[in-house]
Amino acid sequence: MTIDLHTHSNRSDGTDSPTELVEHAAAAGLSVVALTDHDSTAGWDEAQAAADRAGIRLVPGIEVSCRLEHQSIHLLGYAFDPHDEALLAELDRVLAGRDGRLPGIIGRLNDLGIEITQADVAAVSGHAMASGRPHVADALVERGVVADRSEAFERFLKPGRPAYVDRYAAPLATAIELIVAAGGTTVLAHPWSRGSDRVLTADAIAGLVPHGLAGIEVDHNDHDPAAREALRTIATDLDLVVTGSSDYHGTGKSAAFHLGCNTTAPEQLERLLG
Repeated sequence: MTIDLHTHSNRSDGTDSPTELVEHAAAAGLSVVALTDHDSTAGWDEAQAAADRAGIRLVPGIEVSCRLEHQSIHLLGYAFDPHDEALLAELDRVLAGRDGRLPGIIGRLNDLGIEITQADVAAVSGHAMASGRPHVADALVERGVVADRSEAFERFLKPGRPAYVDRYAAPLATAIELIVAAGGTTVLAHPWSRGSDRVLTADAIAGLVPHGLAGIEVDHNDHDPAAREALRTIATDLDLVVTGSSDYHGTGKSAAFHLGCNTTAPEQLERLLG
């Protein structure tokens, strides 16, 4: 059984439709795939229908944009009630933060002499529930300003770069509690990537367990072998589930993030979802 618990469709910042994502997962030999779009469950129904046709298991999920000590942290949630009112209210606030900072990003790019409009971003964001920095990056690619998303983030859009604008993200402990209250289970996504290791220490991770944290995404392309070993030790010490995932975005990330590049052991999936 081959299990990938972290993928994205074009309902957030991936490039595959939910149907295409599931079809590609089946073609890649996956037995189980989770759809974990950013801050939205909009792709669940379409993905489930495609999974039923393809004969593979879909785990409905989400990747919530969170904050811990002013550091951006991502939280994976699985198999929760997508209609839970308290969780939906928080997700709406997060999505509004994505859309709300778009004029600021566009303004800063314009100040740099780059001709780009909100309409340009809307043209590439398609079915996404909110327009985020990856869509701005795609618009910059379309305009010929950069070659790809990576260059756009490095030059303009990542924290500290000239077009970066902050936004609202859910407090991490609160997001964990909301997903658990909605009947779901939670896993820290790539916890030691992009500087998150500064705040997600072993003690900090231990402090999240009483809030309902169930697991750590250990095997991820952003973690080198030493980080994986250290995170696996933390998970063992805290009796947390260990997952591995691709963080697939279609053509929105490099080919190294292909479906099934990192996987989750079947017994870990059983622990996570029962």
